[in-house]
Amino acid sequence: MLHSQTHLRSRPISAGQLRAFEAVARHLNFRAASEELALTQSAVSRQIQAIEEEVGVSLFHRHTRAVELTSAGGVLLRAVSPSLDRIDGAVRQIRQSAGRKNVALTTFASFASMWLIPRLEMFQRDNPDIDIRIDASDVAVDLDISDIDLALRYAPASNVPPTAVRMFGEQITAVISPWLLKSGPKLKKPDDLAHFTLIEAGDSHYTHQEWLTWRRWLDAHASPKLEAKRWLYFNYAYQMVQAALTGQGVVLARLPLIAESLASGDLVEPLPHMRLESPMAYWLVPGPRALARPEVAAFCEWLKGQSALTREAIGDVPDPDTVDHFD
Repeated sequence: MLHSQTHLRSRPISAGQLRAFEAVARHLNFRAASEELALTQSAVSRQIQAIEEEVGVSLFHRHTRAVELTSAGGVLLRAVSPSLDRIDGAVRQIRQSAGRKNVALTTFASFASMWLIPRLEMFQRDNPDIDIRIDASDVAVDLDISDIDLALRYAPASNVPPTAVRMFGEQITAVISPWLLKSGPKLKKPDDLAHFTLIEAGDSHYTHQEWLTWRRWLDAHASPKLEAKRWLYFNYAYQMVQAALTGQGVVLARLPLIAESLASGDLVEPLPHMRLESPMAYWLVPGPRALARPEVAAFCEWLKGQSALTREAIGDVPDPDTVDHFD
């Protein structure tokens, strides 16, 4: 279906037509789009015909059992998808603000489990009228279009936006359960690790996280040829630390995430003078306009205090221009 230039319209496209177009373009199937939109297939088809009449060109190639986007349809989809996401995010934010006060944040699973969640009870005790929602995922969320207020991210300084606030840096250190250290072979120098199971991230060699590997640590401490008694691999930091807590081996841990376990004596650091610096740091990234809400500002202030305690516990002395400044 092609239209001459004389049929091109200048009036705005209906929002209903745009939603129908986006659903069909995403599914490439009229039936699936109609089920999602709770409309009949004929109603969706009429919406698509109407929007094609408005823009003046075909947006889909129609085949017997499927449809595909035309080049014009692809151009429109790239504009429509983020626009609808922004609208839906704004509506969710408005709905939330009309009810109870709440703060929504995103962070990666290990940080949520090992640092954030154990501390949350203190905030909730002092702020019983504020609900907290945590989205624990390794997938970065676009704060511009989502209903998430804050992101707690793990990245080098070069990979965070100008609005990011540094919470604390990171060192990598070997830790072990006191029970295993007492009952097992001696562990006073790097070469003694040959008598232990070494715990490591299974994907650390493949995700450009070499600073977390035993090989880097051993190279740095003049033991490049050391072979462990055995290896134990996990996907997440909290799994590796849990294995160490139960005496299954020695783990290279991220110091900020195990500072509480060291302080309580649940883990011990047998080689405390052999820490390695990490290129990564932990950052608070507020969403646009999020800090204008008092409950979000209050949560950020609480995070400032908790971050300062962690910096003190791990001996982190950062550039003061990068810390605790929430504009």
